Amino acid sequence: MNKFTFRSVQACAAAAAALCAVPAVLAQEAPAARTAAAGGLEEITVTARRREEALQDVPIAVSVFSSEDLRLLQAQDLGGLQGSVPNLNLVQGRGSATSANVYIRGIGQPDALQTFDPAVGIYLDDIFISRIQGALFNLYDIERVEILRGPQGTLYGKNTIAGAIRLISKKPPEALSGNFEIGYGDYSRMDAKAYIGGPVTESFGASLAALYSKRDGIVEDPTTGREYNDIDTTAARAILNFEPSDAVEVSLALDYTRQRNALNLGRPEAPLLQVNLAGGVNVLQPAPTGPWEFESRTSFTGDEGQDLDHGGVALTVGWQMSDAWRFKSITGYRDLDVDNFVDIDASKWELGDVFVGVDQDQLSQEFQFLFDDGGRLNAVFGLYYLNENITSHQEAYADDFLVFGALPLTFLRTVDDDLDTDSYAAFGQATWQFSDRLSGTLGLRYTYESKDYFRTTSTFSNLPALNGTFEYPDDESWDALTPSFGLDYQLTDDSLLYASAGRGFKSGGFNGRANTPGETGSYDPEYVWTYEIGSKNTLAEGRLRLNGALFYSDYTDFQARVSEVVNPDAPVPTFSFPVLNAAALDIWGAEAELLWVPVDGLTVQAQLGYLNADYAEFTETVRGPGGVPVDRDRSDDEPPFAPEWTARVGLSYEFGLDDYGWLTLATDVSYRTKSWLSVDNREVLTQDDFALMNVLASWQSESRVWRASAGIRNLTDEVYKTDAQEFSSVGNIQTAYYGDPRTWQLTLGYSF
Repeated sequence: MNKFTFRSVQACAAAAAALCAVPAVLAQEAPAARTAAAGGLEEITVTARRREEALQDVPIAVSVFSSEDLRLLQAQDLGGLQGSVPNLNLVQGRGSATSANVYIRGIGQPDALQTFDPAVGIYLDDIFISRIQGALFNLYDIERVEILRGPQGTLYGKNTIAGAIRLISKKPPEALSGNFEIGYGDYSRMDAKAYIGGPVTESFGASLAALYSKRDGIVEDPTTGREYNDIDTTAARAILNFEPSDAVEVSLALDYTRQRNALNLGRPEAPLLQVNLAGGVNVLQPAPTGPWEFESRTSFTGDEGQDLDHGGVALTVGWQMSDAWRFKSITGYRDLDVDNFVDIDASKWELGDVFVGVDQDQLSQEFQFLFDDGGRLNAVFGLYYLNENITSHQEAYADDFLVFGALPLTFLRTVDDDLDTDSYAAFGQATWQFSDRLSGTLGLRYTYESKDYFRTTSTFSNLPALNGTFEYPDDESWDALTPSFGLDYQLTDDSLLYASAGRGFKSGGFNGRANTPGETGSYDPEYVWTYEIGSKNTLAEGRLRLNGALFYSDYTDFQARVSEVVNPDAPVPTFSFPVLNAAALDIWGAEAELLWVPVDGLTVQAQLGYLNADYAEFTETVRGPGGVPVDRDRSDDEPPFAPEWTARVGLSYEFGLDDYGWLTLATDVSYRTKSWLSVDNREVLTQDDFALMNVLASWQSESRVWRASAGIRNLTDEVYKTDAQEFSSVGNIQTAYYGDPRTWQLTLGYSF
């Protein structure tokens, strides 16, 4: 057996008031420089409902970012949008440089284990990304990002119970153009981006984009000087576009991302414990005191790190069959290879040290039939299929967890599993215009999913009682009908009112941490009904947009992963990590977004999200004295990643420098109230209220060909938690992960 070595809101508010804060784009809106120059707000076109519509005419809560918006937000990857959308949590996943933790309106799935499906659907050129590993995409050749809030149970992919994030790549331009940019920042950060595209023939166009990003680690081991939590990413995307006739368009997109990162370390927030089988526990390491200084230890001593190779191909064919009917085929294939070492306890002790190797591939096919004859009816009908296969090899090391008196006990657990999923769906949605101002929408989707699972796990120790092998085969299928209903009324030409109801579904699965027969079995799907009323308004002669929504979600069969001791009185305790459909939640809230251009060049933005998420019920079966099952009511717990308030306010101002070009000054402050970072509520795994400030100065030449910028993120150097690991039944592991400290970057770019 080869063993891998495992080892101050007030201050920010005052600063915001002084600077009148926020970069150039409130979620839903176009960049300040372009809108202000036009003397008003630019109309934004989205395809959130599978057809082109003006943003202000779409009766759903959707936020949009253009490529210029992303630049002004200093968003290098999807995590850069954190704080820019009401009731959205979007951060790097726990202990991993390659995963995305996404919650929308209090619903999400932070666990990267392959048996869990994401709750927020992430789509790259309409291809559903099945894993949260590899989903924290870099944003280097994106035309726009659309974020749809609330379940998208009718039109979207496999699992969109919470919402959808759509990344739309740039199409090859009609004329040759390019964009090049280099950047340098602290921690020896180096970035290089390049894009070139244009016509090859009259009917054929192509584009190529590439990115290289490298940064030293922001976390240091004080004893060895080794650095962790770094960046090392190379990515490329090529798009070929072919239009053999006016009625047919074919697009082929290929992308690849390579990451070679060091470990991603957090801080153990609670005492780390060792179990003595002769009786009692030993404290290996006390709980920390004071703020984190971005210093951490690890039991890994070699070159263990986190590697990712993620690529895919998407073939899209559009055919205008007649004046009224359009056909669209979307074919996608993706391959993901991940080799991650994770020091879950983030200490020099070997308690929760793991290696996780994942080999995943997926094939999807979607057919759409879109109807629009210029009359009162718009409709889309379609079929969807996805096959996903995941194989995984895992090793867990815990040589410091157990002792027998003075005798150290070794511990190694290996896991090999395989999961094969087939998902089928038929869907349709139609909008009927009753009058010039009143429209109604009805949608329905039928989904059938089947999963086959096999897991084998073996334990090796110098204590024979711990040794053994366990196999777990299972298969299950689920189906669901997810309807949607909506009415919208155009109160005036510039004011839309809407009301909607929709059901979301996320399929069930199997406990990917089952190590004994008592932990086996499937868990059921999650469901949510969301009811929403909203309004979209364009005021002040096109210079002001004010959008808002109220919503209520009835969320049932929540898939909760908990941590418990199975037999607390046994000489050799065992531990369980069951997944329970143990909870139902009542979630209601409100959102408001404002974008205002009071004078040319000046853009004022504000957004506010309120979220009240409570467990309507949460019952967990735990083991009491003698191992007797006991029901525990946890309905007073707080759902994770559901801060009550999220807010953002800001300002950007562009002005001319005569013959010396244009200068944009921007700043933003985002604010979040307290939130829990794990399903098992642990006080040390919470993040109190905090605020973040970013600033940017950006110059463009008179012709806007050359540009340069200087930006600072987290200006006040706030220390704040973003995610957590909670395995308290094993060594009392409660590890928090933190956001980046203050960082700066200088960039220089050229476009033609």
